[in-house]
Amino acid sequence: MKIFKDFKIVIILCLTLGLAPFFPEPHIWGKLKWVYGGAKGMEFMDWFDILLHGFPFLLLLWLITLKIFKR
Repeated sequence: MKIFKDFKIVIILCLTLGLAPFFPEPHIWGKLKWVYGGAKGMEFMDWFDILLHGFPFLLLLWLITLKIFKR
């Protein structure tokens, strides 16, 4: 899709969906700390949360990789 190849849209996705909710800390940051700590007690919904909030950042990395290697 063309919309996923637009850096502006992807950065907005990272700043909104990727980091929401913002307080007391970004949700994805808390989940990543949980995984780094061993992921004990994580259920399916927690893993889905990581996927949902991490997708914009994966998309951004993909776009940067495409830009660097000029596919």
